[in-house]
Amino acid sequence: MEDQKIVQRNIALQREWYGEPLGDRVRRLVVAFDVSQAFLAEVLGISAPMLSQVMSGRRAKIGNPVVLARMIMLERKILIPAVAAGNREAMQTALEDVRDARPTVGRDTVPVGAGADDRAVLAVLREVAEDENLGDAADRLDPDFPAIADLLRRAGKNS
Repeated sequence: MEDQKIVQRNIALQREWYGEPLGDRVRRLVVAFDVSQAFLAEVLGISAPMLSQVMSGRRAKIGNPVVLARMIMLERKILIPAVAAGNREAMQTALEDVRDARPTVGRDTVPVGAGADDRAVLAVLREVAEDENLGDAADRLDPDFPAIADLLRRAGKNS
């Protein structure tokens, strides 16, 4: 019974720290890229048992910021039109890009929130460009400026 309380506490902490339980985020990636949990762990740079513990709530956090940054990168890659369409080659390329990346976590590399300022920026982008142009610009910027590319994709999807 004590273990169950620890798991519940850890999942509550994950919601607070990461916005939702990490198990939900990881499962979305497994489904979106049609890969095993063990393969995803390799892409993220974490051991499969450690990823399993984080997903189940036996551990509360991902201790390595590079692993978290890779997870965020992979979540953004889901927005690439070819990846979203299930193109196997695009999905494989996205996975390899993330696996080979050496990201840093800083102010400019964390996901942009959905605050009032964010909505205003999205609205301005929609006024000055058409959806497909925003998507094309995002694809071009993604390798070097993933945060800006993510913002352009979200504006293009009218979300």
